[in-house]
Amino acid sequence: MIDLKPIIYLYPEATTDIEVQLTYDGELTTTYPKYSENGWKVKAQPDGTLTDENGREYYALYWEGKPRETLKVDAGFVVSKEETIAFLEEKLELLGLNAKEANEFIIFWLPMLEKNDFNLIHFSGEDYLKKAQLNISPIPDTEIRISMVFQGLNEEIDFPVQDLSPLHKTRTGFTVVEWGGQELPKAFSVEI
Repeated sequence: MIDLKPIIYLYPEATTDIEVQLTYDGELTTTYPKYSENGWKVKAQPDGTLTDENGREYYALYWEGKPRETLKVDAGFVVSKEETIAFLEEKLELLGLNAKEANEFIIFWLPMLEKNDFNLIHFSGEDYLKKAQLNISPIPDTEIRISMVFQGLNEEIDFPVQDLSPLHKTRTGFTVVEWGGQELPKAFSVEI
Protein backbone atom coordinates (compact mmCIF):
# COMPACT_ATOMS: atom_id res chain seq x y z
CA MET A 1 0.00 0.00 0.00
CA ILE A 2 1.36 3.43 -0.91
CA ASP A 3 0.11 6.97 -0.33
CA LEU A 4 0.34 8.12 -3.93
CA LYS A 5 1.23 11.61 -5.05
CA PRO A 6 0.23 13.80 -2.17
CA ILE A 7 1.12 17.27 -3.43
CA ILE A 8 0.88 20.44 -1.37
CA TYR A 9 0.03 23.85 -2.81
CA LEU A 10 0.70 27.02 -0.79
CA TYR A 11 -1.23 30.23 -1.48
CA PRO A 12 -0.28 33.05 0.91
CA GLU A 13 -1.95 36.46 0.57
CA ALA A 14 1.47 38.09 0.01
CA THR A 15 4.96 36.76 -0.77
CA THR A 16 5.87 34.77 2.35
CA ASP A 17 8.68 32.53 3.64
CA ILE A 18 6.98 29.29 4.64
CA GLU A 19 8.19 26.21 6.51
CA VAL A 20 6.35 22.90 6.10
CA GLN A 21 7.00 19.87 8.28
CA LEU A 22 5.34 16.51 7.69
CA THR A 23 4.92 13.99 10.49
CA TYR A 24 4.01 10.76 8.73
CA ASP A 25 2.95 7.47 10.30
CA GLY A 26 4.95 5.38 7.86
CA GLU A 27 8.03 5.61 5.65
CA LEU A 28 8.54 8.44 3.18
CA THR A 29 9.67 6.90 -0.11
CA THR A 30 9.89 9.93 -2.43
CA THR A 31 9.90 13.69 -1.93
CA TYR A 32 10.42 16.62 -4.30
CA PRO A 33 11.99 18.95 -3.58
CA LYS A 34 13.95 16.72 -1.22
CA TYR A 35 12.55 16.77 2.30
CA SER A 36 15.27 17.67 4.82
CA GLU A 37 15.27 16.79 8.51
CA ASN A 38 13.89 20.31 9.09
CA GLY A 39 11.19 19.94 6.43
CA TRP A 40 10.64 22.16 3.40
CA LYS A 41 11.50 25.87 3.41
CA VAL A 42 10.21 27.91 0.47
CA LYS A 43 9.24 31.42 -0.52
CA ALA A 44 5.62 31.31 -1.73
CA GLN A 45 3.83 33.75 -4.02
CA PRO A 46 0.05 34.37 -3.88
CA ASP A 47 -0.30 32.50 -7.22
CA GLY A 48 1.23 29.38 -5.62
CA THR A 49 4.69 29.66 -7.18
CA LEU A 50 7.29 28.29 -4.73
CA THR A 51 11.01 29.09 -4.75
CA ASP A 52 13.64 27.25 -2.71
CA GLU A 53 16.84 28.73 -1.25
CA ASN A 54 18.67 27.98 -4.52
CA GLY A 55 16.16 29.91 -6.61
CA ARG A 56 14.55 26.80 -8.16
CA GLU A 57 10.81 27.15 -8.81
CA TYR A 58 8.10 24.60 -8.02
CA TYR A 59 4.32 24.67 -8.27
CA ALA A 60 3.84 22.28 -5.32
CA LEU A 61 5.61 20.15 -2.73
CA TYR A 62 5.43 16.41 -3.40
CA TRP A 63 5.74 13.30 -1.28
CA GLU A 64 4.87 9.61 -1.32
CA GLY A 65 5.12 7.04 1.42
CA LYS A 66 4.30 3.60 2.71
CA PRO A 67 1.79 3.92 5.57
CA ARG A 68 1.88 1.60 8.55
CA GLU A 69 -1.89 1.15 8.25
CA THR A 70 -4.47 1.61 5.52
CA LEU A 71 -7.11 4.30 5.82
CA LYS A 72 -10.55 3.22 7.03
CA VAL A 73 -13.35 3.03 4.47
CA ASP A 74 -16.78 2.83 6.10
CA ALA A 75 -18.73 4.91 3.56
CA GLY A 76 -18.13 6.10 0.04
CA PHE A 77 -19.45 6.14 -3.51
CA VAL A 78 -19.72 3.31 -6.03
CA VAL A 79 -18.93 4.93 -9.37
CA SER A 80 -18.98 3.37 -12.83
CA LYS A 81 -16.09 3.89 -15.23
CA GLU A 82 -18.34 6.02 -17.45
CA GLU A 83 -19.40 8.32 -14.60
CA THR A 84 -15.91 8.85 -13.15
CA ILE A 85 -15.04 12.22 -14.72
CA ALA A 86 -18.37 13.88 -13.88
CA PHE A 87 -18.24 12.42 -10.36
CA LEU A 88 -14.73 13.74 -9.68
CA GLU A 89 -15.45 17.18 -11.16
CA GLU A 90 -18.50 17.56 -8.91
CA LYS A 91 -16.99 16.19 -5.69
CA LEU A 92 -13.61 17.95 -6.00
CA GLU A 93 -15.35 21.31 -6.45
CA LEU A 94 -17.51 20.55 -3.39
CA LEU A 95 -14.36 19.70 -1.40
CA GLY A 96 -12.75 23.04 -2.32
CA LEU A 97 -10.28 22.35 -5.12
CA ASN A 98 -9.96 25.04 -7.79
CA ALA A 99 -10.12 24.16 -11.50
CA LYS A 100 -6.34 23.70 -11.91
CA GLU A 101 -6.00 21.49 -8.82
CA ALA A 102 -9.00 19.37 -9.81
CA ASN A 103 -7.62 19.03 -13.34
CA GLU A 104 -4.28 17.75 -12.01
CA PHE A 105 -6.07 15.38 -9.61
CA ILE A 106 -8.21 13.91 -12.39
CA ILE A 107 -5.31 13.60 -14.86
CA PHE A 108 -3.32 11.63 -12.27
CA TRP A 109 -6.08 9.31 -10.99
CA LEU A 110 -8.26 8.79 -14.08
CA PRO A 111 -6.06 6.14 -15.77
CA MET A 112 -6.12 4.02 -12.59
CA LEU A 113 -9.86 4.48 -12.02
CA GLU A 114 -10.82 3.74 -15.63
CA LYS A 115 -9.12 0.31 -15.49
CA ASN A 116 -12.09 -0.87 -13.42
CA ASP A 117 -15.75 -1.26 -14.38
CA PHE A 118 -16.68 0.30 -11.02
CA ASN A 119 -14.76 1.90 -8.16
CA LEU A 120 -15.57 2.32 -4.51
CA ILE A 121 -14.33 5.86 -3.77
CA HIS A 122 -13.92 7.33 -0.28
CA PHE A 123 -12.51 10.71 0.73
CA SER A 124 -10.66 10.44 4.07
CA GLY A 125 -10.99 13.02 6.80
CA GLU A 126 -9.58 12.82 10.33
CA ASP A 127 -8.13 9.35 9.68
CA TYR A 128 -5.78 10.82 7.06
CA LEU A 129 -5.04 14.03 8.97
CA LYS A 130 -3.82 12.03 11.98
CA LYS A 131 -1.62 9.81 9.80
CA ALA A 132 0.00 12.63 7.81
CA GLN A 133 0.21 15.70 10.01
CA LEU A 134 1.38 19.01 8.55
CA ASN A 135 2.98 21.67 10.71
CA ILE A 136 3.09 24.88 8.67
CA SER A 137 4.60 28.21 9.68
CA PRO A 138 3.06 30.71 9.44
CA ILE A 139 -0.19 28.92 10.29
CA PRO A 140 -2.60 28.87 7.33
CA ASP A 141 -6.10 30.31 7.58
CA THR A 142 -7.55 27.47 5.47
CA GLU A 143 -6.35 23.88 4.97
CA ILE A 144 -7.99 21.71 2.30
CA ARG A 145 -6.55 18.20 2.48
CA ILE A 146 -8.01 15.46 0.30
CA SER A 147 -6.95 11.84 0.38
CA MET A 148 -8.98 9.62 -1.92
CA VAL A 149 -9.05 5.91 -1.14
CA PHE A 150 -10.43 3.69 -3.86
CA GLN A 151 -10.90 0.04 -4.67
CA GLY A 152 -11.63 -1.36 -8.12
CA LEU A 153 -14.79 -3.45 -8.37
CA ASN A 154 -15.93 -5.92 -11.01
CA GLU A 155 -19.57 -5.10 -10.36
CA GLU A 156 -21.75 -2.57 -8.60
CA ILE A 157 -22.23 -3.16 -4.86
CA ASP A 158 -24.39 -1.62 -2.13
CA PHE A 159 -22.28 0.53 0.18
CA PRO A 160 -23.13 3.30 2.68
CA VAL A 161 -22.98 6.72 0.99
CA GLN A 162 -20.40 9.14 2.41
CA ASP A 163 -21.50 12.57 3.66
CA LEU A 164 -18.86 14.99 2.36
CA SER A 165 -20.21 18.09 4.11
CA PRO A 166 -17.77 17.77 7.08
CA LEU A 167 -14.87 17.87 4.58
CA HIS A 168 -16.08 21.00 2.74
CA LYS A 169 -13.86 24.06 3.21
CA THR A 170 -14.17 27.63 1.94
CA ARG A 171 -10.91 29.35 1.03
CA THR A 172 -10.06 32.42 3.09
CA GLY A 173 -6.68 34.04 3.67
CA PHE A 174 -3.49 31.97 3.46
CA THR A 175 -4.70 28.67 1.97
CA VAL A 176 -2.94 25.30 1.85
CA VAL A 177 -4.28 22.58 -0.45
CA GLU A 178 -3.10 18.96 -0.50
CA TRP A 179 -4.40 16.00 -2.49
CA GLY A 180 -3.31 12.41 -2.84
CA GLY A 181 -4.68 8.94 -2.25
CA GLN A 182 -4.40 5.19 -1.88
CA GLU A 183 -5.52 2.29 -4.03
CA LEU A 184 -6.79 -0.68 -2.05
CA PRO A 185 -6.14 -4.05 -3.71
CA LYS A 186 -9.28 -5.84 -4.95
CA ALA A 187 -8.59 -8.59 -2.43
CA PHE A 188 -8.69 -6.10 0.47
CA SER A 189 -11.94 -6.34 2.44
CA VAL A 190 -13.45 -2.93 3.22
CA GLU A 191 -15.39 -2.54 6.47
CA ILE A 192 -19.15 -2.12 6.11
